[in-house]
This record gives sequence, structure tokens and C-alpha cells, in this order.
Amino acid sequence: MAAILDALKAATDGHVADATAEDHVAGVPAQWVASPGSTAETSALLTAAAAHGLTVVARGAGTKLAWGAAPESVDLVVDTTRMSHVVEHAAGDLVVVAGAGRSLDDLERDLASADQRLGIDPPRRGTLGGAVATGATGPGRLFHGAVRDLLIGVRFVRADGVAAHAGGKVVKNVAGYDLGKLLTGSFGTLGVITEVAFRLHPNPAAQRWVTGPASEPSRIQQLASALAHSQLALSAVELDRSADDSSVAVLVEGTGPGVEHRAAEATRLMGEGSHETDTPPDWWGTEPASPSGVLVKVTHEIARLGTLLEALDAAAATTGLRVALRGSPAVGTALVGLAGLDGDDLAAAVHGFVAHLRAGAAAFGGSVVVLEAPPEVRDGLDVWGPVEALDLMRAVKDRFDPERRLAPGRFVGGI
Repeated sequence: MAAILDALKAATDGHVADATAEDHVAGVPAQWVASPGSTAETSALLTAAAAHGLTVVARGAGTKLAWGAAPESVDLVVDTTRMSHVVEHAAGDLVVVAGAGRSLDDLERDLASADQRLGIDPPRRGTLGGAVATGATGPGRLFHGAVRDLLIGVRFVRADGVAAHAGGKVVKNVAGYDLGKLLTGSFGTLGVITEVAFRLHPNPAAQRWVTGPASEPSRIQQLASALAHSQLALSAVELDRSADDSSVAVLVEGTGPGVEHRAAEATRLMGEGSHETDTPPDWWGTEPASPSGVLVKVTHEIARLGTLLEALDAAAATTGLRVALRGSPAVGTALVGLAGLDGDDLAAAVHGFVAHLRAGAAAFGGSVVVLEAPPEVRDGLDVWGPVEALDLMRAVKDRFDPERRLAPGRFVGGI
């Protein structure tokens, strides 16, 4: 053990500590936490970890460390937050390059002086590397695109300690671009991300939110489709739905006169009870309430939102759970929080709820993933569910990490 610890300390200039309960990954305890300060130190660290056969999980701010399946083991947590510097902000080119440990909030402040923004706005605002590793976005996805659409370059370290890079800091540079997409949403199972380059957008001159009531699934479907296919060039369309209340809100951005006109049109389209505001509704860009600690991600075809909502209602009625949903119906994704039961009753109900939804997934054209759940609920539950091209994904994992030492078992199909 002393030899391993010495090797880890040598790689990171002494930035190694014993892990604590706060360093558990989805309930699995780790032995050490190491904090490299550069790609070179990360390379040396993973080389040492490989030499001693250590399993490794990368961590940024830790806001989504409990997401996904529990890893088979965690010897070493690689904390990326020391790699938090801005390498370059080419404001004229609308590009930023920064360490993977830079927080989204800090980068937002960095870009404010140039009146620019990065269009990644997940409810849990962790680090840039964490956003790439989980592919997490928020309301801004409708206008800005997914994380992989904004990522134009990435540096990372393979399981064997070899440093690599893909793409660059030029928006039109496509060399290695697909490798960046491959890392996006891989939950750290292919490499430890150390540096990222993103395409930026200018801040709009004006913003207005329009919020209106929503009722039964068919009406919500009709409204969401009308908004998604309108000529209003909306920046976001969001849905907040619970057993007690439901509402739809949209974001209109652009020049002052244009925003004023389009917001008025959105208000007219959304109908009686709709109103405009200069600030978003309180629930905008946040996760739905989940007293049980269970958070489910669902995807759907835009034209089948009503079918998804009906399936959620049926699953809730069958299992006795209460459902709260917040999502982006114009891009086909939502988060679902569950409540109403606890203990063994909760575990059985969640398993039944997930099984019911997955049985009807073909009808709404989507998937059902349990992002987060207490250990007693997670036990015996396939949190990822069925996925396409699993054999290909396993082949990629074998190529990048043949010894299965990077977050083993955390991703789909036990990858």
C-alpha cells in the first residue's frame, strides 16, 4: 500500500488523500482521492494506477457522482478541480478553452465581460468535464444544441496513462471531432477528460418568458407541438407537471422590438391564463421534487409527448407513487421525480414503475433511465435499461480500456 500511495503522490505533487464517505461513488467506497493539476500529472497518475491495477473514477464537483450504475469497484477517485484554469478565450472567434475542472458558474463569470455565454445549463451546475462526461443540459438545449454539438475539442488521458486529444479550438476543425462526441455522455468509462474547447454564443439583447397553464396530456401535447413548430424561433420550451399543477413556459430572446413582438405572439398562441415576465418562473431549469431520492430521465418523440404523460400517469396509478416532471418537450427529454412511499415499499414500487414505463417505451418512442436512487432501490435494478448497439459500445470500451479499470460497470450494459 505504501508503494502505491508513494506513486500516486509522486504523480500529483503530493495531492493525494485517503477517501472518506463523501467520496463514495453511487454508494461504493473509494480508497484514495488524487487531484492532478494538469494533463501531464493526470497522465502520470493513470500510468501509476495502471501499474498497480487500480480501478479509477473521475470526479469534478461531484454533483452527479451518484448517477448511473454503481461501479464494480473504486480504488482511486481522480478529482479534476485543480485543472480549473481558462487556457484561452478567443472572444472574436466565440471559442473558449478551459480545464475540465472549471465550474460552469465560474466560466459564466469569465465570459460575462465579453457578453458571451456557453449554452450548457444543467440543473446541477458542476464542472465542464462533468457536463461532457454526463452529457447533461437544460432548457438552453433547444437553441444551443446538446453538449456534443458545442464541444469542438478535448484533451483526455486513457486508462493506460497515454494523453490524447481530439478536435481543436477552431469551430470548423473537424479532425478527431467524432472522438469528442464519443467521450460525451460516456460517464468516464473511456478516459479522464482534462481540457475542453467549446463554441460560444453572444448574450441576447433582450429576454422574455411566457408562462401558461397546462392541463390534460392531449392539451399539453397540442400546445408543445404548436410551440415547437411555430415560427417564433423560441430559445426554450419547458414543461412543469405534477399532480397538483402543470404549466408550460417558453423563452424568447433577441433584439428588444423583436422579442416584444414574438413574446406577444407566444402569449396569444398559449391562450388564456398566459402571461409575460422579465424573469423565468421559479421552477425553470431545476429538477423536479423527489423526496424519495429517485430521479428518472425519460426521452420521447416530440409528437408523442401525450403518450408519455399518459404512461407516467398509468405507472403512478399502478404503483402508488406520485410523479413530478420537468423537461424540454420540444427536444424530447424530461426528468421525473418520485414520491409517496419509502423503505421496501419504495423499492418495489420504483421497480414496478420503471418496468411499466419501459414496457410502453415503444409507444412514446423513447427510453427510461434511473439516474439516481438510494442503494436499496438501486439493488437489483437495471438503471440504464435496454440500449441499441450495445455490442459496438462494448467493443469501443475494450479498445479504450481493455482491463476495465475506468469506472467499471457504471455505464450501460455493465460497461
